[in-house]
Amino acid sequence: MQHDGPINPLPWVVWLLALPMIALEVVFALGQTGLTSSPAAVGWRIQAIQEFAYSPAILKAMAALGDWPPRQVARIVTYPFVQGSFTQALFGVVILLALGKMVAEVFRPWSVLVVFFASAIVGALVFTLIPGNVLPLFGAYPAVYGLIGAFTFLLWGRLAGSGTQYRAFSLIGLLMGVQLLFAALFGGGWEWVADLAGFATGFLLSFVVSPGGWNRVITRLRQR
Repeated sequence: MQHDGPINPLPWVVWLLALPMIALEVVFALGQTGLTSSPAAVGWRIQAIQEFAYSPAILKAMAALGDWPPRQVARIVTYPFVQGSFTQALFGVVILLALGKMVAEVFRPWSVLVVFFASAIVGALVFTLIPGNVLPLFGAYPAVYGLIGAFTFLLWGRLAGSGTQYRAFSLIGLLMGVQLLFAALFGGGWEWVADLAGFATGFLLSFVVSPGGWNRVITRLRQR
């Protein structure tokens, strides 16, 4: 007789996205302990942000010059893997593992990747449109919020026709409320705009890339 383990294994596509973040945090932690021989190890996180973070100023400069160096263009998909702090990494990875698992159990692996990276890209582009914004964007949240959008779509589809579809948006409402509260109390930038854009991207993309998509929602509505 086969027995299921106490913990269901995570889909490989979730590990594919989470492991680079975890590996970088391990490297940064080693650098801060002083166990490495490099005197620059303490600043590895700052160096990684400089190398891989998304910069609205760089995108605008490339657009103005009509020159698109691949290394600079890649920033729009590399920035989710570099976190500004261990705390940011912890929350980002936890949400990625939890929500990614639930989404990946329904979506095909390529669909998960599309939602993750498309949400990161749209979040960065919307972040660029904020007037006067020159700050860099880094951290997993815009892409992870895309997975929250995909999860919200799945929950919304299950509640379709029940009159309680609004409950599907409880999670994003709670997260955005907490995020805005912290920004008001402790100060913060416009990163929440990128996060919200990532959520909207993940939710809307799910109509196309999820199994059944819109037809699945219509079928549930007819069954109510």
